[in-house]
Amino acid sequence: MTLTRITIDPAVCTGKPCIRGLRFPVARLLGLLAAGETREQILRDYPYLESADIDEALRYAASLAEDETVELIPLAEP
Repeated sequence: MTLTRITIDPAVCTGKPCIRGLRFPVARLLGLLAAGETREQILRDYPYLESADIDEALRYAASLAEDETVELIPLAEP
């Protein structure tokens, strides 16, 4: 599985997986969903996120739960 909306960059959030290079960790998004926030609430509260970001974060979490190898593409050096 290759994910294009989840990126890792040592200079952003200490290299934790983030949404599209933003300083928005995947773990934060998953935490919001786990706490009962709806997709609509999240997209309203964080207008820079897109519905596809949520979809990919859930696919990423499902892959981790299956203990699958997930390829994350590092951001290119500026």
